[in-house]
Amino acid sequence: MQLLSTVLVALVFSGTRLADALQISSAGMTALLGSVAYHVAPTPVATLSLSNSSEAASLKSGETFVPFTFVDASGGSFGPGDLASVVAKNAASDDVWSPNFLTGLYISSAAAPSLSPGNGTEIILSSSDTPLSASIPPGPYIVNTVTGNVFEAWRLYSDENQAFLYGTVPDGEGGFTELDANIDGAATVSVAVPSRLYFTPTAEKPLAGARIAVKDIYDLQGLRTGCGSRAYFHQYPPKNTTCPAIQRLIDGGAIIVAKAKTSQFANGETATDDWVDYHAPYNPRGDGYQDGSSSSTGSGTSIAAYSWLDYAVGSDTGGSMRGPAGVNGVFGNRPSHGAVPLTDVMPLAPELDSGGIFARDAKSWQVAGNWWYQNFTQFNKYPSTILFPVDAWGSSFLTDPPKAGTADAMFNTFIQKLEGFLNTSRTEFNLTTMWNATSPLIANVSNPPPPLRTVLNTTYADLIALDQISLVADPFIADYKASHAGQSPFIDPVPLARWTYGRTLNATERKAEAITNKTVLMNWFQNTVLNGTNDETCSNAIFLYPQSSGKTNYRNAYLDPPTPPFGFSTDTIAIYAETPDMVVPVGELPYNSTISLTIETLPVTISFVAQKNCDLMLFSLFAALQDAGIVSPVVTGQKMFA
Repeated sequence: MQLLSTVLVALVFSGTRLADALQISSAGMTALLGSVAYHVAPTPVATLSLSNSSEAASLKSGETFVPFTFVDASGGSFGPGDLASVVAKNAASDDVWSPNFLTGLYISSAAAPSLSPGNGTEIILSSSDTPLSASIPPGPYIVNTVTGNVFEAWRLYSDENQAFLYGTVPDGEGGFTELDANIDGAATVSVAVPSRLYFTPTAEKPLAGARIAVKDIYDLQGLRTGCGSRAYFHQYPPKNTTCPAIQRLIDGGAIIVAKAKTSQFANGETATDDWVDYHAPYNPRGDGYQDGSSSSTGSGTSIAAYSWLDYAVGSDTGGSMRGPAGVNGVFGNRPSHGAVPLTDVMPLAPELDSGGIFARDAKSWQVAGNWWYQNFTQFNKYPSTILFPVDAWGSSFLTDPPKAGTADAMFNTFIQKLEGFLNTSRTEFNLTTMWNATSPLIANVSNPPPPLRTVLNTTYADLIALDQISLVADPFIADYKASHAGQSPFIDPVPLARWTYGRTLNATERKAEAITNKTVLMNWFQNTVLNGTNDETCSNAIFLYPQSSGKTNYRNAYLDPPTPPFGFSTDTIAIYAETPDMVVPVGELPYNSTISLTIETLPVTISFVAQKNCDLMLFSLFAALQDAGIVSPVVTGQKMFA
């Protein structure tokens, strides 16, 4: 973390009262209330007129900070029974508030509250005799009983899975600053979150109070964008603006609480061999030592690890959302290409780049998706065709009933329930056979088209290498050399291998060829495989393939040196076809861990692909499947399901 010019002041609430005189610096202060650490914001949100309060006047024996619970009782009187209801509600709905904030009570009520100090409450103020300079939401606050200043209290959490670069807090000027606070004794980054009691979602702000982590390729005003590179992080100053994609979430009420780690320059890296500048985040599932996939590793692992986080933003060029969603067992999507603007977001290949969001349940995922992807049309009817590409699932799926206790059995059970929900049966077909019969590259009946794996073998590798060299690598390396006496910056093995490969290509010819091949696949898949669009269901079909199958990928294994990402597989279709590809958890598979030496479980997930721009139909479908008990929310930690 950057060293700031201000110093954080650590406080300890002794019992129920802060007795020491303290000054809040411009960066705020860190406080310990009971056994919980808090970040106290530096700027007050309101001021109490203590000079008009006979009850508060006796407190001015010294400069004192006191934890307070603010209560809205504007609807009538407020007595002991009402307080008990507030305590129960706050405890059930908020992880920031605790009974320790009952040291002081401030009651917004036209009538004086019928309460007396006791049971841990030492100070009771009311709006009738102690006016407040501004209206603030109910919840936990810290009050300076000399100045009357009221400060928000944000709870500090430790990033034990090493998913984040740093926590973020508002800078008071429309941007952000790095959180300069830490939990005493913690060896990891701390993240501060505001009370959920401060926020009420509305139609205008459906994400009000939602805590979101953002992958460190998105620009945020006041913060550096590091892209997984220490050299890049320090080469460029903090950004002057927040990128439009994230600003859209902020406009919906979202609270950005952390910058999440990314593999370097959003290239696919494997823990632990490929991550050099930063240590790869820890996948919390199973034994805790499985690879979290990449490049949106920090975002995906954080949602699987932390119940105090609501969403995490990532990106997907060649699988960077779907891979982490699969192995971390959460909901995650590659949206239709162009779903959100990626201005001021580090590019890998603009022709393929997309912005996605992770969540732990389908219904909250739908809320975020409906707000973020604002240019799409909502559909609440669903396709009756389920496309089941047998060459993606394996021949055993057709010839033999899936063996109980296997990933195939979990997939099959889920698909059967989906068939029942949609009142249809899966349509089994062979993608390769369809390509051979309907490909636009067929010369004549006796001359079959080249295989998909041949047509698209180098397309992805060529685009990401050529685009990132011209848009990121060359400008960065030149800037770094100019400011470091000709020295070159360190580059992780994977992007270095890809850029090295790209420099061997004829850029103009290979890029044109790659775009042509991408377009061939896109048109064929959208028009022939998915069979176009539908006025009622948006997409005529849903295409299913397995995303993760509960297989191990230990992060303590040594690998071969990286190579360019050649080849073609089912999970690359969406990157060329520009279609949404959305990952849904369906089960977890037991395995014998070589780490814990016990039986653990790993996620089993499935990918849904639909026609381009039909994202909101899929969000709606998953929410409906969750209501029907076919899709289940996941929890955080080693196991996906409680």
